Amino acid sequence: MTAELTVHELIAKHRPTLDQALEAIRTRAYWSPHPEHPKAYGEHGSLDAAAGKAAFDALLGSRVDLGQPGTDDWVGDEVSPYGIELGVTYPHADADTLLPAMRAGQRAWRDAGAEARAMVCLEILKRISDRTHEFAHAVMHTSGQAFMMAFQAGGPHAQDRGLEAVAYAYAEQVRTPDTAEWSKPQGKRDPLALTKTFKPVPRGTALVIGCNTFPTWNGYPGLFASLATGNAVLVKPHPRAVLPLALTVQVARQVLEEAGFDPNLVALTAERPGEGIAKTLATRPEIKIIDYTGSTAFGDWLEANARQAQVYTEKAGVNTVLVESTDNYKGALANLAFSLSLYSGQMCTTPQNLLIPRDGIRTDEGPKTYDEVVADIARAVDGLLGDDARANALLGAIVNPDVKARLEAAAGLGEVALASREITNPEFPDAVVRTPVIVKLDGAKPDDEAAYMSECFGPVSFAVAVDSAADAVELLRRTVREKGAMTVGAYTVDADVERAVEEVCLEEAAQLSLNLVGGVYVNQTAAFSDFHGSGGNAAANAALTDGAFVANRFRVIEVRREA
Repeated sequence: MTAELTVHELIAKHRPTLDQALEAIRTRAYWSPHPEHPKAYGEHGSLDAAAGKAAFDALLGSRVDLGQPGTDDWVGDEVSPYGIELGVTYPHADADTLLPAMRAGQRAWRDAGAEARAMVCLEILKRISDRTHEFAHAVMHTSGQAFMMAFQAGGPHAQDRGLEAVAYAYAEQVRTPDTAEWSKPQGKRDPLALTKTFKPVPRGTALVIGCNTFPTWNGYPGLFASLATGNAVLVKPHPRAVLPLALTVQVARQVLEEAGFDPNLVALTAERPGEGIAKTLATRPEIKIIDYTGSTAFGDWLEANARQAQVYTEKAGVNTVLVESTDNYKGALANLAFSLSLYSGQMCTTPQNLLIPRDGIRTDEGPKTYDEVVADIARAVDGLLGDDARANALLGAIVNPDVKARLEAAAGLGEVALASREITNPEFPDAVVRTPVIVKLDGAKPDDEAAYMSECFGPVSFAVAVDSAADAVELLRRTVREKGAMTVGAYTVDADVERAVEEVCLEEAAQLSLNLVGGVYVNQTAAFSDFHGSGGNAAANAALTDGAFVANRFRVIEVRREA
């Protein structure tokens, strides 16, 4: 094939961005090349709001033909959580045909080297960025995120995480030099001399198993980490959220071909209703890397059964916030209310358990009893979501019936401090929109423990009464150790309590946020600076993104020659 993009052109275009990303992951300072504001798009080839919406509308009822081999059927039955039938169909793959075709181009991709691969990946991300408005609608209508969240989390924040993975992948690959002259003195005899070469080689074909709630944000790290380290990547989206990843694969294939590489290095396989092809694909011998975000049950199954592959999982945990004392009570309430409400709690980082001493807490407004604290948190959530227009913009839509069922069942688990209410979305009357429920539980009662020690994914939080701050710290430890946690938060002005919480998080490998009262929330992480998960507790065996997330996607092969 004839390359329309030369590596030299791509280096000139994207090397400065890669260098900035490498500096950002070194310093952990704020940086992003992808604008968060919708009005920033519309120039230099990017789609503005109207063009992006038109591009999305044109996809409805269409067939996404990727031109990949092995297509034996066309499948797709996505229905937006906002009530729209997308009507888009995608290729269903015969793996026996597709997987060998994907492997065919891997030698040239391997031999291109780390820098060339990184530049191609950055070109893919740039073209996705130019279509951020289109992707935002695709994410919104498959995940149920409200538009602004879909735009930011599904667009620039996801692109940041993809670029972050490329930067880490590049850094790990160039850590070892390409060549070395080795000479070992032998006293009076001539030294032993060898010329050595070192080449990063891919593990094989990677499988990305997409999730329903954050198809791009959770999908891009694994996809770009594997591609940048030389592996072909097969993308298996969640059947309710195919479109954003299908568009991603489409862009990747176009760029690869234009750069002179085999487009089959990236491919998509969608599934028929109820087919469950993830298990079949995950255990095929060709699959050497798996990235998965989703339920603990299937994540555990992958770790136990996909023995031929390096498996990276983000599963589920019970996220906890300890509320012991604060010198900014109003700020703490506002911060917690937003954290509990954002995207209807359908985030792996949303707090579930709020541990509050039954004797109350100290605040800048004076002592507050347990009942007062819970009532004030409920009042803060109610106030935040009191205006339906603002509530719709924060909550989005309930992503699937299972979340709605858990929300409705939660009210029967204890005393309801804040009842969930139904909200109508005037633009999308068929959307299922619900405010969070807060349920009071007693940490000393075994019957209550069954509820708060299980993940209840969705807009459900438990205000758990504990005997003391020390008991709260120990319950926090046990929760992280037994159930895992993607996030931990704490509010305290007591230095001893702060040290105790920090020590628990260090020992149990949980990411901690202390005394957040402003515009940063426990359930948000920033690429290039924050680690998403730790890989050190039961919630996830990997962190997004660190060296460990990329380093085992390739091996370094050495060739020694007599000098």
